[in-house]
Amino acid sequence: MIAISDLFSDEKVNTGRQVELDIAKAFAIIFMVFLHTIMVVKAYSPGLSSAYEFVFGNVLGRPYAAVIFMFCMGVGVVYSRHSQWDTMVKRGVTLYLSGILVNVFEFFVPHFLAESLGIDPTPFTIDGGLLLFCVDILAFAGMAFVLMGILKKFRFSNKKLIIVAVVLSIMGSMLRFTDFGNPDINLICGHFFGTKFTAFPLFNWFIFPIAGYIWGQYFIRAKDKTEFFKFWPILMVISLIYFFVSSNLWGGVFSENVHLYYFLNTLDAVFCIINAHAVIGLCYWIVKYLPDAAIKTCSILSSNINKIYIAQWFFIPVTIVLIESFAKGVVLNDLITAVISIVMLIISTAVALLYKKLRASIS
Repeated sequence: MIAISDLFSDEKVNTGRQVELDIAKAFAIIFMVFLHTIMVVKAYSPGLSSAYEFVFGNVLGRPYAAVIFMFCMGVGVVYSRHSQWDTMVKRGVTLYLSGILVNVFEFFVPHFLAESLGIDPTPFTIDGGLLLFCVDILAFAGMAFVLMGILKKFRFSNKKLIIVAVVLSIMGSMLRFTDFGNPDINLICGHFFGTKFTAFPLFNWFIFPIAGYIWGQYFIRAKDKTEFFKFWPILMVISLIYFFVSSNLWGGVFSENVHLYYFLNTLDAVFCIINAHAVIGLCYWIVKYLPDAAIKTCSILSSNINKIYIAQWFFIPVTIVLIESFAKGVVLNDLITAVISIVMLIISTAVALLYKKLRASIS
């Protein structure tokens, strides 16, 4: 058995871009695009098979997507040259505002487009404008960055960070599904725990960037990655068993009720963190089998993940509404939906790269 002192160096070893992290983030954004396409397609077409919905919607689109996204965000703080507390707070505000932009694309644009085309706008409810402030993953990321910056300002140790994250997770678990009977109060409280206006409440999800941040401090000092990821297959199997059992017996991240994933409890979060380590371990293992072109593609997706996420929430709803308007009666089956997802990913990536290029030229 290798000693801990033999596994980790006192100095940073794994500096610079880490391919396995790029691959994990690339898979995360791919699965999110597939998931979001399913969500919109289901609103208009009953053509998807239950197997396709379950695999891409309930499994790959949940703990293998947003969880990895937020876990890697925490890891990124360890690798960032701009991790000063005030910079993190400023970045958090920017991410929160990006989350509002996502809500405009996800709800408002398709709502009014559908109305103008005579299509049912109900799938894109805007709740009198309140959904402008719905807590999407980027809005959550913004709040998480602000809170992490504040905790960093007060020099919280890793032990204290874990305590804060676990306490918030437990509170989120206890308060989820609370309804105050007032939309405005629900909207405000939805930023912190699960209400009608929340997908990723701060209390329930803060544990993931904190776990990634602490994990990253060990990962960057790991002398032997093979040894570091040695047990990833076992951990992945254990996690999958828990996900399937919990979802079937008492409600977990694979449940048909998606809010049991959005408002996941502390035990769910622990197994999602275990699974995150296993997923990155899997990505480390498959690196040696991937051609350079695939690795480069993953790097592009990873380094532009926020921009791609914003763009895909514009193109997916608009595309499905236009299909519904101009190809009435078309059945969007598994194959067509998969093709749409791939096209949405390509277009969103192209737009993200174009935006990045234009911004660089302006600067």
